[in-house]
Amino acid sequence: MCTSIRFNGADGSMYFGRNLDWVCGYGESIVFSPRNLPYRSVLGAPQRAEGFAVVGVGVCAQGRPLYFDCANERGLAVAGLNFPGYADFPHEPVDGVDSVATFELPYWICRNFETVDELAAALEHTDIVSLVVPGKPESFLHWMVADASRSIVIERTATGLHVYDNTVDTLANQPEFGWHLENLRNYMTSAPEFAAPVSWGRQELAAWGAGVSMRGIPGDACSPSRFVRAAYTNAHYPVKDNERENVSRLFHTLGGVQMVEGTAAVSDGRLEKTLFTSGYSSSTNTYYVNSYDDFAIRAFPMSDFDQDGIEIQTRPMR
Repeated sequence: MCTSIRFNGADGSMYFGRNLDWVCGYGESIVFSPRNLPYRSVLGAPQRAEGFAVVGVGVCAQGRPLYFDCANERGLAVAGLNFPGYADFPHEPVDGVDSVATFELPYWICRNFETVDELAAALEHTDIVSLVVPGKPESFLHWMVADASRSIVIERTATGLHVYDNTVDTLANQPEFGWHLENLRNYMTSAPEFAAPVSWGRQELAAWGAGVSMRGIPGDACSPSRFVRAAYTNAHYPVKDNERENVSRLFHTLGGVQMVEGTAAVSDGRLEKTLFTSGYSSSTNTYYVNSYDDFAIRAFPMSDFDQDGIEIQTRPMR
């Protein structure tokens, strides 16, 4: 399971981040793909001759960067989140449209596009394909993509490819994104303001303290609850002025929906936890990350990598 958010700082710069929640890691690291990295889309989807530099968290396989989440030098960021039971992909290229493989979608997006609007236009004639043999284990994901102006959610279900305007700049897991937006209406009276005293008959009732007005915001770890809690916090967090304050906001907001080991198990009994939290600042083109066992936030500026190289560069994230 996972949660993702975006927001703007006071200067308009974008901050984007996610929790990756699961029962085990995959040997992930910080992965940097330079502009001149030789790359060809697996299914021949259109691409720039020279791509944008991309940094994020992922693994490498057969010379390809496989990103869990990433951002490019122009300030476009993407994260893939688990979406089982709803995600549905064709297993062969789709006639009449450009086809992109699920495993390369984050890199394809960040390598080739500058803005959400530009990507959304391209997705009108694009489909997402799983190259995993039907019946074999595969990843069922949906994606949040963001820039300084807005974010979108990309979902591929049995009814086709759907692109949603993400008006709350938040994403969790299943059900479908439209359901999550509708569910927020259950919490529309929640607020951060201190509750005023009220009278029930002759009995005056006063708040015990701060937080009474947000009573009802769910605290469990299931996807709908994390979506509500992250959307509420993201909507009410005060706008911050500088990089340090905004990175703090990012990690505190995502910290409020982290999964703690021992509190939730998957169907086979293994315990889920937040393996890492990662984030990106478009103001400084810096990727940030911490992990379950190490709260220290590490910074990985793009300027520390060879942006004009031709090879993938990696850094340990823990």
